[in-house]
Amino acid sequence: MAHRPSAKFRKTLLGSGAVVVLAALNAPAAVSFAEQRYHAYKIAQPGYQRRFGSWAEVPVPEQYRVNAIHAALLHTGKVLLIAGSGNSQKNFDAGTFETVLWDPAANTFKKIPTPVDFFCSGHTQLPDGRLLVAGGTARYEILDGEVRRAGGGMRVKNENPDKAVTLRKGTVFRSPSGIEYVSRFDVTVPRAKREFEISYDGGGRMKPWKTKVTAAEARVFVEAREEGPQALTTEAAQYEVVGLKGDDADDVYGLAQKLTTEKQDFQGIKGAYEFDPRAERYVPVAPMKDARWYPTLVTLDDGRVLAVSGLDDVGDVVPGDNEIYDPATKKWTKGPTRYFPTYPSLFLTRGGKLLYTGSNAGYGPADKGRAPGLWDLEKNAFTPLGGLTDPDQLETSSSLLLAPAQDQKVMVLGGGGVGESPRSTARTSIVDVSADSPVFTDGPALPQGTRYLSSVLLPDDTVLTTGGSRDYRGRGGSDILKAQFYDPRTNAFTAAAAPTVGRNYHSEALLLPDGRVVTFGSDPLFDDKDDTRLGTFEQRVEVFTPPYLHRAGADRPVLGEGPQELDQNGRATFKTADAGRIAEARLMRPSAVTHTTDVEQRSVELGLTRSGNGTTVTVDVPDDRTLVPPGWYMLFVTDADGIPSEAKWIQVGD
Repeated sequence: MAHRPSAKFRKTLLGSGAVVVLAALNAPAAVSFAEQRYHAYKIAQPGYQRRFGSWAEVPVPEQYRVNAIHAALLHTGKVLLIAGSGNSQKNFDAGTFETVLWDPAANTFKKIPTPVDFFCSGHTQLPDGRLLVAGGTARYEILDGEVRRAGGGMRVKNENPDKAVTLRKGTVFRSPSGIEYVSRFDVTVPRAKREFEISYDGGGRMKPWKTKVTAAEARVFVEAREEGPQALTTEAAQYEVVGLKGDDADDVYGLAQKLTTEKQDFQGIKGAYEFDPRAERYVPVAPMKDARWYPTLVTLDDGRVLAVSGLDDVGDVVPGDNEIYDPATKKWTKGPTRYFPTYPSLFLTRGGKLLYTGSNAGYGPADKGRAPGLWDLEKNAFTPLGGLTDPDQLETSSSLLLAPAQDQKVMVLGGGGVGESPRSTARTSIVDVSADSPVFTDGPALPQGTRYLSSVLLPDDTVLTTGGSRDYRGRGGSDILKAQFYDPRTNAFTAAAAPTVGRNYHSEALLLPDGRVVTFGSDPLFDDKDDTRLGTFEQRVEVFTPPYLHRAGADRPVLGEGPQELDQNGRATFKTADAGRIAEARLMRPSAVTHTTDVEQRSVELGLTRSGNGTTVTVDVPDDRTLVPPGWYMLFVTDADGIPSEAKWIQVGD
């Protein structure tokens, strides 16, 4: 299938005034200037927009343009755009970490002080409407051939049961042969564990008890003080901590086995914060036990949050040590153990199990933790699910729980090979989790193999899929300027108006309370189809207006005055002059998306009752918290033509 050239390539050919052409599902790769002008006219016509929708760029003042790595819709209606260092080593070295809060209704922007580097963190919506953000970047990667000093993980031991020990960044560890290595971060080692062993002699008399001390351990990344091969080692050894005296020198020491000049991956942080939408600031909470970079956070039915996977403080994938955050105590505890590659897509299903679709954002071996399945957290049991086409191309795929959530059908779309593979798949596949023996079955194919596809639930139960690229990070000018609608009722795709901005790695899309969809970000390797110019981060913001809004014009169903909480029966009543017109109601959870991973969005079908005099409607929310996790939701009502109201915000308690 032919592919359209990138937006920048077309601009080079046609000049800065060139008009972007709509790409239909099978559009030709090149058209004449006259055809472009005609097409620009055609896509601006009301009849066209009522069928396919339309795109428009959002004007963003220069000082508020950021490398949007993460995007989350808050219950205030504003969108939190988190860049952190924004995949910029320069920003990281300078300590420049950014967050911007955008109000789509007023199109106003506000810079938010950002305490740590949230680049490639995890996030999820909490029951009270705050956004939990955990993990991020402690150190940028150094590629093969660029590592000048041997480095790796140093296990720091403490045999003193009476006190913990903190070693500051810059602490020196010396090998038996005198080679010195310097720590790159602070590290605190807990007290050793002291146990008393009591025994008795043959006469029943207690013997003098024995004391057993088990050393505590923590880990820190170290680098050789000097460049050169003399610091390379693959042999286990004990390292003294330079500067410690007396008993401390005996009790505290390092252990390391592999210190090399191989590629050094990104390293995560332990920090965790809640973003308060009312105060519009980050609030620190207890840090995680493990550092995490590229983790997934998923809210459970009781409002607690499970943090899974990520790269740790030495750049290794966390080996299955997951954690649970309690928003009541603001602390973390140990969760069930299971290994996943980074940013795994995990969806809460009816009954409380998590569905792992196999979608992920990379990091981790190709043969470990990649198979989809159902995870029973209480039993820590994992049941693999079969039937998936192209199971080796799930990296950078998109997954979502289809509407309505009661149907328990989850869809996987596109994806590519592991790492920097050029392979991509057009496969979609659907699993019905409610079936006795769930198995994936193929859905309709995408127009072409697609990585980094954004997939967004709409109030009419359809899905907008947009963007992505054929190759890894858009190599070869392979951004896909196409969009389409998936309808779960017909199990088919139909064409949508094409975006004008390419989106691949580090791009996001989410539903707004007014029923539109907004897209952010893209981080291509190159800016041209010949891969000769290094890529620049895409900071333009584009909004899609779906056909239902063009059909409606100003004539949309309107919900009037009503509560922001459910009553004791799980109901809420709203005044409306459109009671007779309203056909359906949906409760839609706001997105928190990064790296094509959005485990938040879900659309729940509600019971609907109209008053006898036709002046109110009452919605009835299911009381199953595995179906409707606690938190804030957008309430949409639609008419028989699928035209939605603007959303009302309502909180579902735990």
